[in-house]
Amino acid sequence: MKPIIDGLRGWVLAALAAAAGFAGAAADTGSAIEAQSRALQRASDAVVGLRALAVEDARSAATLGRARQGSGVVIDADGLVLTIGYLVLEAEQVMLSTDDGRNIPARVVAYDLATGFGLVQALVPLKLAPVPLGDAGAAPAAAADGGSPLLVVSGGDTGAVGATRLVSRRAFAGYWEYHIDGALFTAPPRPDHGGAGLFNERGELLGIGSLFVADALGPGQPPRPGNMFVPVDLLKPILGELRQRGSSSASRRAWLGVNCVEHEGELRVLRVAEDSPADLAGVLRGDRVLAIDGTPVAGLAQLWKALWADVRTEREVALDIERGGQRLTLKLQSVDRARTLRRAQGI
Repeated sequence: MKPIIDGLRGWVLAALAAAAGFAGAAADTGSAIEAQSRALQRASDAVVGLRALAVEDARSAATLGRARQGSGVVIDADGLVLTIGYLVLEAEQVMLSTDDGRNIPARVVAYDLATGFGLVQALVPLKLAPVPLGDAGAAPAAAADGGSPLLVVSGGDTGAVGATRLVSRRAFAGYWEYHIDGALFTAPPRPDHGGAGLFNERGELLGIGSLFVADALGPGQPPRPGNMFVPVDLLKPILGELRQRGSSSASRRAWLGVNCVEHEGELRVLRVAEDSPADLAGVLRGDRVLAIDGTPVAGLAQLWKALWADVRTEREVALDIERGGQRLTLKLQSVDRARTLRRAQGI
């Protein structure tokens, strides 16, 4: 049984009150509350701990380490587990842990660059009921501390159940060549967010935990720490493709190997991946990015969308930068990111 944190008692009371409301005046309130309790318990039980070990020569080990630990959520009766992709990126070993103390080996089914999701398959029966996928777009966002509470559940040795609130929903651009629409931002923050499940009062899965953020309320709003969750709405149209091919078609796109950040109205290079197209072309940390393929860019979303506007994964990319007061145009040969990833032998 996972410990309860973050004032969950109030969350449960709100959820049960909502259950009574959903049941309607003529329905049996006691039955509605009982059904609600079962749904919430199912949600908690379906979140498992996840430990992964990347291959020895994994490129991602430099930033993520070889050993990763987080959570995943059972979404299918056959033992399919949804998690955040960076936990299983280039993994050769995956182990799932349940609340009743079982450790179950699993294999990686998919790693999706476009959404950030990962899928793993338990190799022996999990004997856990899957959770239904909810409608993340329908979850009401609270302006501050109001609005409907949500539930965050993590798994593993440090797994816990706690209350949170959805404080904003917006597009999110990551420094690592990543962009999604409809990301869910919650507060207060949880340190065990990686792969954790975000649930509504009916026990439906709304999102998978990805990041700690300092600006959960969004640009132009007061700083407020929180977490970013990838909405399950992005999973529904591509789940079949992920199970069949291991990634979505949107994941096959140009990659440069450059991490950038927005700072004081400028776009600056934060890190360059070793032996990446950016590295080979001479891009350096601190360079200011001005344009890509002739399109001026001042933010991460602009940069990544301009990069992916051309559907070719391998092509010449012109990157205009400013370095030492001089404007330079560097020619990069983009690659398909999936081709650069290491895989366990035989996979």
